[in-house]
Amino acid sequence: MEKERDSVLENGTGKKKLIIIISMAVILVIAIAVLLFLLLGKKNESYRIIKVYEMNGEATVYRAEIGEISAYDNMVLQSGDKVVLNSGRMTLQLDEDKYVYVEEGSELIIEAEGDAANSKTTILLTQGAITNEIQNKLSSESTYEVNTPNSTMSVRGTIFRVSVYEGEDGVFYTKVCVFDGAVETNLIYADGTPADNSKQLDVDHGNQVVIFEDDITTDYLNGIEEIDYEDLPEEVKDLVDTLFEEMPTMSQTGSQDAPVAEKPGPFTVTFLYHGSVFGTQTVEKNTCATEPALMPEASGHWDFDFSKAITDDVEINWVSE
Repeated sequence: MEKERDSVLENGTGKKKLIIIISMAVILVIAIAVLLFLLLGKKNESYRIIKVYEMNGEATVYRAEIGEISAYDNMVLQSGDKVVLNSGRMTLQLDEDKYVYVEEGSELIIEAEGDAANSKTTILLTQGAITNEIQNKLSSESTYEVNTPNSTMSVRGTIFRVSVYEGEDGVFYTKVCVFDGAVETNLIYADGTPADNSKQLDVDHGNQVVIFEDDITTDYLNGIEEIDYEDLPEEVKDLVDTLFEEMPTMSQTGSQDAPVAEKPGPFTVTFLYHGSVFGTQTVEKNTCATEPALMPEASGHWDFDFSKAITDDVEINWVSE
């Protein structure tokens, strides 16, 4: 009897040990699977960086299930956040090479998905204006779009400004100014349907388009035309000048054969008399400088063709006779 009892006890103990070993193995497999899921999931989610790069003013971030949050420097944003700049200026950073310069009174929603090989960035601008800087050419599978209530803009690598405003006539307008690179613009009708390809305009650097939406239709106002730099806010002119000074000599389109981006102006014409400044003029791009009414001496002339359009800062020397 004692031997049979010992045998039964030994068998029971063995079964318990086997059950414990199997249970531990299952728990270990589950733990490894959970760990891999968390690591891989975190890797995919962490690639798309969206943050408040610089904040000079007051802004509010509206986030689903949380509500209002006051924006601050280096604040990390989430895809789907709505940003409202109440006053001042704000710079947003997307990933490491995309910047959005937000102007006062602007409202926008940012959506960012994907990874390095397949990034999808969409900005819905419902009010105000933003200047976009995309420093590097996007991959073939990546997209960057700025949408407004009446249009959508698609780009690959460029510097451009989009503004949304209501005119005195009650008509809503979208203006797209391309400072470098190229932007594909498409119309969106009031019912949300996009126009066909015949209504698509590609705007390259130095040009702009204005899109209007009234009670009847959505369409381009005047087609493609040169940028009206006088109509731009001073802070935007300063920003564009700074970006051009910092950008590489190759155009942001990413093409090795692309022309060097042109400066937007206005430009300074300096008149020199024997190495000293006699006077200066501020001249808009592609307009002509005016010969000064006063001359530094009775005889001589300015060594310059005043019928030549100004496309950069110029120094003009006086030649004595």
